[in-house]
Amino acid sequence: MGIEAYESCERQCGEISIPFPFGTTQGCSLNEDFLITCRDSQPFLGLTDTRILNISVDGTLRVGTWPAYDCYAEAKPTRVSLWEQHFIFPISYTQNKFTAIGCDTNAVISGMETKSYATGCISYCENIVDMINASCTGMGCCQTSLPTEAMEFSIEISSFFNHQIVQDFNPCSYAFLVDVNSYNFSTLDLARLPDDDYPIVFPLVLDWAIRNQTCDDAIKNKDDDFACKAYNSTCYDSHNGPGYLCMCHPGFYGNPYIQNGCQDVDECKMASLNQCTNGCANIIGNYNCYCPKGYQGDGRKDGVGCVIRDRSSFHAQNILIIGGSISFGLLFLSIGIIIMGVHRRSILKLRKEYFKQNGGFLLQKLLLSKSKHSEDAAAKIISEEELNKATDNYNKNMIIGQGGFGVVYKGTLSDNTIVAIKRSKAIDKTQIEQFVNEVIVLTQVYHPNVVKLMGCCLETSVPLLVYEFITNATLFHHLHSPNRVNSLPWATRLRIAEETASALAYMHSMQIIHRDVKSSNILLDDEFTSKVSDFGVSRLVPFDQEEISTLVQGTLGYMDPEYFQSGLLTEKSDVYSFGVVLVELLTGKKAICSECQEKSLALYFLSSFKTNNLFDILEDKVKQEGTKTQIKRLAAIARTSLSLEGERRPTMKQIMEDLHLLRHSTN
Repeated sequence: MGIEAYESCERQCGEISIPFPFGTTQGCSLNEDFLITCRDSQPFLGLTDTRILNISVDGTLRVGTWPAYDCYAEAKPTRVSLWEQHFIFPISYTQNKFTAIGCDTNAVISGMETKSYATGCISYCENIVDMINASCTGMGCCQTSLPTEAMEFSIEISSFFNHQIVQDFNPCSYAFLVDVNSYNFSTLDLARLPDDDYPIVFPLVLDWAIRNQTCDDAIKNKDDDFACKAYNSTCYDSHNGPGYLCMCHPGFYGNPYIQNGCQDVDECKMASLNQCTNGCANIIGNYNCYCPKGYQGDGRKDGVGCVIRDRSSFHAQNILIIGGSISFGLLFLSIGIIIMGVHRRSILKLRKEYFKQNGGFLLQKLLLSKSKHSEDAAAKIISEEELNKATDNYNKNMIIGQGGFGVVYKGTLSDNTIVAIKRSKAIDKTQIEQFVNEVIVLTQVYHPNVVKLMGCCLETSVPLLVYEFITNATLFHHLHSPNRVNSLPWATRLRIAEETASALAYMHSMQIIHRDVKSSNILLDDEFTSKVSDFGVSRLVPFDQEEISTLVQGTLGYMDPEYFQSGLLTEKSDVYSFGVVLVELLTGKKAICSECQEKSLALYFLSSFKTNNLFDILEDKVKQEGTKTQIKRLAAIARTSLSLEGERRPTMKQIMEDLHLLRHSTN
């Protein structure tokens, strides 16, 4: 959009400025994602009731949200204990916190549509004396973070004792999502009722972006739709979901989404923006320091500054100037070669920066150590050029899987090895740590039923993992795809269960907890041999500990309820998730079961088992091919694995041994 067209559009709604790519009409916004409706001098996102509080061209959008609350005051018995909101842009996981207030409070936030997740926190206290203002650590106030790419949330809030113990100073519980910089806990909040001057609207930060394209794709297909219109602007990938944003180059400011939107910063007008001691000369995108006549030096505070010029050096400099003038013609002739060299060096420098950013030196040392001390072939570091060739420059036709984590491509290396290449969608500290974590875990695992790590690439902005290519999709695909229902033989199901248990038992023997066991993370080859995959959130547990405290992570439907409530991760958390997989093998139903009364497959199974209705929920293939004794024994293993108390669950080694005996039994 040109500056004239930009200025001809209405850029204000009430007191809120509306910068492009947002606009109040379709002709004044980039597309319908960025359409703002102005009603009664209040801006709303599209046609929704999401009220906008602030828009920034740096990729953030502050909107208003409301709390869920649960009150037990006799004068005001009020409950709005379930609150839902949906957005067209992802909720910022770096700038928001899920917050609950109360002394008898259990709050859960979850999502089911664009991304399945669930997390929450518990706040408990018996008197107001123990609490500290501005502290949100579980007494009166608790907080937790959200995952990436969440675009909706549902809040459920409940009480353990109906606030009877704390009724005199805390009649209500509240739960809400809020910008971390906009809320400080106060003990006064505990006594407030919903309409006693309590904030109706909490500010929430969304991460907006030009959706569904990476920078690489947008630049490659550069046309009128490319959003970075300003000269002196650049493109970068969103850190929260697919998409890209634009920013002005260093030394420029303004709106990179409109032509001439990035203006030069005059650093010389503000002492805080320059390092000059005496003279300052502004240049486009930067500035130069200089010394007054009779002085020499670089004129910088962080350099040598300016000192009185030495006469001998003055004559020497004149000679240098004359020599420079004579050689100018030669330099001009060679400028093309110099530019090519600089461009190549800049690419090499950028690759080195990415290598360092992606934990390259640590991983290089680790992989080298593994190759020296292990007979198994260690993973190797693979160049960017080789993976570009392997995937035909990441051709869309090479995509074999994608999800919240990113995209998986099929590729062929230079030695004709077929591989699967995992490419994350976003670049942020959390995902870099998960990337390094996955490499560290996989370099310690050598098991026939664990997917093999072939190597990694660290020279790109998005780190890449290269695995052996597993040819036959996932267990989830074979159990739940419409054309695959009832396709897995009973004997194959038992073998997949035993092999998966064997892999997890092996990992547990090395103090590794997978933390995201599910049917979509169990790959199958042409012989239906199982391969456990995706170790991005796995954890190494110190040998002197049996449990570790972590941020709760996992997948809704498979997550251990004890881990979810306490945040204490143990091997038994994997056992619970594996129990859900066993129930999938028995019933052919998904972990979040739309046709089940309880919605949770685990609860549905336990209820059916308890009421002796087990055979009513089994998949037809299981009933046709499995003997009653075998089915009951497998169901019994699943039932004990799904015990609500971790101590009552068997170990993965015990499960593996039980499954081995079951597979080789004659009835």
